[in-house]
Amino acid sequence: MPDDPYKVLGLTKAATADEIKKAYRKLVRTSHPDLHPDDAGAEARFKAISAAYDILKDPETRARYDAGEIDGLGAERPQRQYYRDFSGSSDNSYHRQRGVGPDVDPADIFADILRNRGRSGGDFGDRGFSARGADARYSLNVPFLDAARGAETYITLPDGQSLTVKIPRGTEDGQTLRLRGKGAPGYGDAPAGDALITVLVGSHPVFDRDGDDILVTLPITIEEAVLGGKVTTPTIDGPVGLTIPAGANSGQVLRLRGRGIANAKRKTKGDQRVELKIVTPPSIDEDLRNFLTEWRKTHRFDPRVDLMKRASA
Repeated sequence: MPDDPYKVLGLTKAATADEIKKAYRKLVRTSHPDLHPDDAGAEARFKAISAAYDILKDPETRARYDAGEIDGLGAERPQRQYYRDFSGSSDNSYHRQRGVGPDVDPADIFADILRNRGRSGGDFGDRGFSARGADARYSLNVPFLDAARGAETYITLPDGQSLTVKIPRGTEDGQTLRLRGKGAPGYGDAPAGDALITVLVGSHPVFDRDGDDILVTLPITIEEAVLGGKVTTPTIDGPVGLTIPAGANSGQVLRLRGRGIANAKRKTKGDQRVELKIVTPPSIDEDLRNFLTEWRKTHRFDPRVDLMKRASA
């Protein structure tokens, strides 16, 4: 696996936070093993993508990686040391003792190294070795409205146990949730790792999401477009009233303030943008046909005049 998280996500070091997020979400969709069960390399790619995103999504860890303090997996990089830094130390196993010349038996040097190692504490167990448990990665498919409104669900672990997962309101597609201490057990006195759950938000037949805004296409009738009126439109929190202005057109967008996604970080709420779409009746009755026929005789309105002028300019 490449050690450079920028290369894993197909980015350069000049990438913005938004570009990092977009690249990660795109790659999750193309490499997640649950979405590509026949792709033998999907799991390895997904792990690499997730590890790279964990490094770059946080400004602090990204800065540490850029400074060379941690590697592409988040592990501390050892400080570079040179022979001159420790060659004179009394506990250096490789320190040349007085009287040791070029004819010394190598077996004697090796035995001396082992004696020094024994004095320094023996193996890991003798030193009380401990290490934090490994993180466990899972994926979770979440319905659109559960992600938008928040919900509680569960995932089944490989050992058959269930793990309860709280989906925060406004969870985004590709977002990773961290459950502290729900990963692999630690060694010695160290804590367990975390469970990292990548949320895959499903699509919805009515709602789309753009940032914190919700997008809806609302059908309206010819008379509602011409005369205006109050209609009902769906929102993620239930139906609400919406006033259609007289003379509305298809493609016109009306905005419902505060009817979008709640953003916990910014403590704000997006809007719902409603795009109008004029829909004719499934069957045109005789009265409507006669009315429009007579109306057209005395009203020569052409909505394409400006379009044709701009096309020939």
